[in-house]
Amino acid sequence: EALLQSCIKVANEAPADLKSNMRRSWDTFSQARIDESATPPVFAGCLFALCFFHSVLLGRKKFGQQGWSRSYGFNTGDLEICANVLQSYLDTASETEFGVPWQDLRYIFGEIMYGGHITDFWDRRTNNTYLEVMFNEGITKGEPIAPKFVLPLPGEMDFGGYKDFLETALPAEAPPPLLGLHPNAEIGYLTSSTNDLCSVVLRLRAGSSQAAAGSGSKARDVLEDLSKRVPKAYDMITLGERAAELKDSEQIPYVLLAVQECGRMSLLVDEIRRTLDDLRKGMNGQLNMSQWMEDLSEALGFNQVPGRNAFHQCSWEKLAWPSLKPLTAWFADLLSRVDCLNTWSTSLVLPYSTWMPGLFNPTAFLTAVMQVTARRKNMPLDNMTTATHITMLRTANAATDYPEDGAYIHGLFIQGARWTDPIESDEFKEDVSGTVCAGVVTDAKLKELLPEMPVIYVKAVSTLPEWDPTSVGYLRPDADNYNCPVYTTTLRGPTYVFLATLKTKEPSWKWTLAGVALIMSADN
Repeated sequence: EALLQSCIKVANEAPADLKSNMRRSWDTFSQARIDESATPPVFAGCLFALCFFHSVLLGRKKFGQQGWSRSYGFNTGDLEICANVLQSYLDTASETEFGVPWQDLRYIFGEIMYGGHITDFWDRRTNNTYLEVMFNEGITKGEPIAPKFVLPLPGEMDFGGYKDFLETALPAEAPPPLLGLHPNAEIGYLTSSTNDLCSVVLRLRAGSSQAAAGSGSKARDVLEDLSKRVPKAYDMITLGERAAELKDSEQIPYVLLAVQECGRMSLLVDEIRRTLDDLRKGMNGQLNMSQWMEDLSEALGFNQVPGRNAFHQCSWEKLAWPSLKPLTAWFADLLSRVDCLNTWSTSLVLPYSTWMPGLFNPTAFLTAVMQVTARRKNMPLDNMTTATHITMLRTANAATDYPEDGAYIHGLFIQGARWTDPIESDEFKEDVSGTVCAGVVTDAKLKELLPEMPVIYVKAVSTLPEWDPTSVGYLRPDADNYNCPVYTTTLRGPTYVFLATLKTKEPSWKWTLAGVALIMSADN
């Protein structure tokens, strides 16, 4: 250990900015490498576009989960192999009359070379969308491959000319729109970086005796405050008996969901109460302070949800829902969830609009929507899915009736874009099974990172032959539809819930590159 601490660490990592990545990518090749091709001008133009694509993939990492849902190890080796494939295909194409096989190249690059790193479906879609936009015959026609970034026509420049071009054409700090992202992505990145820095400072500070004493005092205050506010567990026996009386009801899937949610909440609040009581006894000297008590005390002192630190032995998170909120906001969220469950469990009647982010298992709610519709219309459940329509209702209280073949949900946010305002939405009105829906996805306003969505109509529908069944749901090919992923938190990746369908008047690839997604829970 002493040897490792005295060593100097040298890391060779890709730069964070687009221009530096582009320099590094282009310097991988040379004029001699271009001259080896049977069609040097076309190869040079395509190679430059390939380097730009590679640099964009690396530059997108800077923006966290909005850039890529998961971390991928794209490297120079991927670029070099793709360049070899590109040269081989272009040399073959020069000997035939069919031209450049753009589709074949996009498939090899997107699904095999770079796609071999990608494990997330939505990240793979983003990667392939970049290739669709950047790597096409527009390269040979001088068309833009990114906003305000137009490549020179093939033959206008040699290797050195392209090198000078990237120095003048690309800004020192490429703005997010050059990568297809909204400017708000920069704000989100800076905010996340600041939060990470503060977290590191807190962890370092936790080692001092003075900080530990202060943390212990704060932990006791938080302990007493939370203990007073921990809600009671539900009487699951009585609740189960009441649910059994409704077993023949058409709404039984919703009833069972309510019982399951109450059961999970009871487990959580019982664990919170037990651990807080034991910690109090430990602090008062009535019990020996075990390691899990120390971990709980530390979490309370630093306003962290117990269990968020993977090395802690006391965990509330394992019984809860995915969340990035600090402890105070998380506990307030818990109380809000309990209030909703209290209302629901009292009557066991589904609310006119359900706070879907307040459920432990939102996927079960979608299944219940389909089950109720399938029973009512005698439809096969295997051939059903859900569609989402954004209503004119701005608040949950505005919902005064149930929609046909589905349910209303509220409380979701949109990241990377926004939904049109009521006045803007008027021209996009439509009637969906008696529910007035309106609006389209549009560019977000500056500094609005997570605008809230209106009430959403989740409708159970039968699948159509032209829909593409995938691991994340049925993708709709309609030009006016954006297949939008819905996540529990901004962490994305493993918190994926379901596929939402959002109306758009602009090409859907714009929202794909912008990383537009619906988020169930804000971070604060």
